[in-house]
Amino acid sequence: MKLRIAFTIFLLGLTTVAFAQGKYVTKARAAYISQEYCDGIEICKTAYSKVTRKGRSAKKLKGEMAYKTADCYRFTEQFREANDWYNRAILLDYQEELPEVHLFNAEMLRMMTEFDKAIEQYELYLAVVPDSDVAKLGLESCNRNKEFIAEKTRHVIENQTAINTEEFDMAPMFGDRKGVKMYFGSSRPGVTGRKSDPRTCQSFMDLWVSDLDKKGNWTAPYLVVGDSINTEHNEGTVAFDRRYKKMFFTRCPSFKKENLGCDIWVSEAKNKKEWKAPRKITGLKSNDTVSVGHPCTIDGKYLIFASDMSGGFGGKDLWYTTYDKKTDEWSGPKNMGPEINTKGNELFPSFGLDGGLIYASDGMAGLGGLDIFKAKRVGEENKWIEPTNLGAPINGPNNDYALIEVTERLGYYTSERKSVHGEYNPDIFSYVLPPNLFSLKVNITELVNKSKKLEDVRVAISGSDGSKWEGYSDENGSVYWDKRPTTDVNYGNRYINESVSYTINIFGDETKYHPVPDGQSITTKGLDYNQDFIVDMAMIPKKPIRLPEVRYAFNSWKLLVDSTINSKDSLLFVLEMLEEYPGMVLELSSHTDSRGGDGPNQKLSENRARSCYKFLVEEKGVDSRRIIPVGRGEREARKVWLKDGTYYVDYPGDDVVSDYTEITLKESYINKFRSSDKKTFELLHQLNRRTEGDVMQMDFDPSTAPPANKKYLQFLRYP
Repeated sequence: MKLRIAFTIFLLGLTTVAFAQGKYVTKARAAYISQEYCDGIEICKTAYSKVTRKGRSAKKLKGEMAYKTADCYRFTEQFREANDWYNRAILLDYQEELPEVHLFNAEMLRMMTEFDKAIEQYELYLAVVPDSDVAKLGLESCNRNKEFIAEKTRHVIENQTAINTEEFDMAPMFGDRKGVKMYFGSSRPGVTGRKSDPRTCQSFMDLWVSDLDKKGNWTAPYLVVGDSINTEHNEGTVAFDRRYKKMFFTRCPSFKKENLGCDIWVSEAKNKKEWKAPRKITGLKSNDTVSVGHPCTIDGKYLIFASDMSGGFGGKDLWYTTYDKKTDEWSGPKNMGPEINTKGNELFPSFGLDGGLIYASDGMAGLGGLDIFKAKRVGEENKWIEPTNLGAPINGPNNDYALIEVTERLGYYTSERKSVHGEYNPDIFSYVLPPNLFSLKVNITELVNKSKKLEDVRVAISGSDGSKWEGYSDENGSVYWDKRPTTDVNYGNRYINESVSYTINIFGDETKYHPVPDGQSITTKGLDYNQDFIVDMAMIPKKPIRLPEVRYAFNSWKLLVDSTINSKDSLLFVLEMLEEYPGMVLELSSHTDSRGGDGPNQKLSENRARSCYKFLVEEKGVDSRRIIPVGRGEREARKVWLKDGTYYVDYPGDDVVSDYTEITLKESYINKFRSSDKKTFELLHQLNRRTEGDVMQMDFDPSTAPPANKKYLQFLRYP
């Protein structure tokens, strides 16, 4: 009898426990279904704690409560907490009931930038649901994250702390032509309603305005002034027509136990500071549960918006409608098509300065959550194609959306990146693309003798923007410009600026150097990166120019081409010099050594000069009037510099010339080595056998220059 009573009491206890568990679970399920996610967090956590782990059904129930707790955290954008509770659900094997536990956990991990762990969760989900486009997209985004970061732009992102609060601040839009009135949605203290949104854990949002003062600072925001603009419900995401006489905005009503979707409302300006009572745009949705919002327009007649209505590609799509003034009605909505919409969500559209369509999407590969994309417009049609991710740092691992362009370099948008107001908290940020930084260094040497750096050469710069300045080369033959000593109101604080072409001219000592009439040019047009321009320029001395070595067979004027030298290649230096200086006329003079008679040597040198002439004119197409071949015979011995037993043909420089011995290679000097040092004897004779250039003029004009001497193409009889 006592055993029967005890067993009965035990059964009653189980029934009581089961009833208690059921009560908490029922309440949790009701909160979850009603999308009361804020309250649902604690309700679901309580139900989780009340469920025992004994038995398969209890374990399943506890897993369900862990999953619903995680979802409540996810919907209120508390991703780290959501990840923790998804992990609890996985430990309870709830993924066997609902594989999406892996998918949503992967999404949380991706938002937390834990990409390796996210990849693991995506792959676990794909093993069960191999056709999931969402998981494939998430996996692709994780794998491409390093690529996005590596290709980040130079934009500087800044939290607009003067506007933002610890509450939600989002979707900026300018409400005037000058761009000094910023409208946005916020749930900050001072909103009209007293209740909290059960889906965001924040107060219901209102429309606010901040003014830009004369110092360029945003003033303390204030509520939009108007009849019934802000209510106890959510208002946000504003758009204006081009005259700023009509304001379109989203209103999302919230009534207990009613599932009502958002609507677009329009108000007309009462004056510069106030708005008239708004009216709801009707005809955009088939039933009250559908949401339409995030209006975007320029002319107030063509309206793009986001909606979850049926007939789309999945999630929320972008749609459009047009206004008929005669009937005062908006047309039935049409989908923007697969060029814009995906199986994910497309939200927060706006128009770029170039007519492109800017919007946020989580249906294409990105850095995490919603990313901002820009699609280019097709002609004058209301059609946009090829959306491109704006990349890092504008987009980050969290949600980024609602971008507006102020200039080509400045804009504002909403981001949920970590800031002074915490992580995953929507704030308004600005982005600025700083100008590309350019510098210019000009190095000046003697032509041919690059080791000779020229000091005190005047370098004059002129830009296509009207800028002009000049400087002088230092002891290293260089002059450098980057930042101006003071900011110029016309040309900024840099010498070299964007989208400008510059001409560089140099002016040396005219007693020693030929004028250089043709300068060099650089341009920053089309450059979207920093660059240090280095320009090498040369002054042409008023003395013979040593050319690369040209050799001939013994007692011949045929250009020597063998395993030791290619004399034709050596003459290409002359070709390049003539191409670089189109006004140059060059005398090519050939010399022989002192062996042999004066008469034969003179003819031999003239033929050697003409051999060079014929190669350049007949084979390389040089204008025959720009070269004058001259034979010098053995009359002009070469000057060289001797140091430590080595002969140098280039002037060593003023600073070290005292360490060298200057020698003229006359026959009497060379003959000293005839018997004692045959190698040096032959070397010095070889140094005298040379072809040199001498600049005759730098202003050659092909339209007025006289014809060349035809005899230059004929060889003299030799010997």
